[in-house]
Amino acid sequence: MAGRDPRPRQLPLDLPARPALHREDFLAAPGNAAALALIDAFPDWSARVVCLVGPEGAGKSHLAAIFAERAGARTLAARDLQREDVPAALAAGALVLEDLEPGDFSEAALFHLLNLAREQQAWLLMTARTPPAQFVLATADLASRLRAVPVFEIAPADDALLAAVLVKLFADRQLAVDEATVQYLLLRMQRTVAGAKRIVEAIDAAALAARRPVTRALAAQVLREEAALREEAGGAGEADDEDE
Repeated sequence: MAGRDPRPRQLPLDLPARPALHREDFLAAPGNAAALALIDAFPDWSARVVCLVGPEGAGKSHLAAIFAERAGARTLAARDLQREDVPAALAAGALVLEDLEPGDFSEAALFHLLNLAREQQAWLLMTARTPPAQFVLATADLASRLRAVPVFEIAPADDALLAAVLVKLFADRQLAVDEATVQYLLLRMQRTVAGAKRIVEAIDAAALAARRPVTRALAAQVLREEAALREEAGGAGEADDEDE
């Protein structure tokens, strides 16, 4: 048909970017200074068991990866920890237990892990979104153990850190982006690290599909599409409420 572009449209492939998780790739900021200092000080810690606490995307997994590399630690999701697996999990003498969330882990397994780590003088680094001392638990002894764990909190990202995160996320995907585009996004996106990740993923997919570089115009298009999708989802939710 006349007017149709004969070139095939490139379909975006959902290939996850590999984030750079070395020490030199970590973006230091006042809000994560205490947690970063903890990792840098390893193994000169005052406690063998510690916990990094912060919102999604704050850098907990990045810091945990740095620790794991230095300590030779295994990394395990808290929800996957089973009591019978605890000795093997601590076999290397160090463990990263990620995403400790209330109601999403075995209390018996965690209690056994904390006891065995203390007995074996193993290193244990946990990550969570809320301080474990605030968890409502059925096991009183576990609650007592968690209250004794030193917590290093990571504050939500400020503007300077969010801008640096955007640049890093684009770089992880081998995408060049200018400062004007970064500032444009910073003023309009969800102002969290998780929000930055989502918008960079969407822009990457749009750039690949359209075979276009990342520009302010493309960023504006993606933001409009994201806003339209949110509005549509909100409208659908309201309609569902009316049907009930």
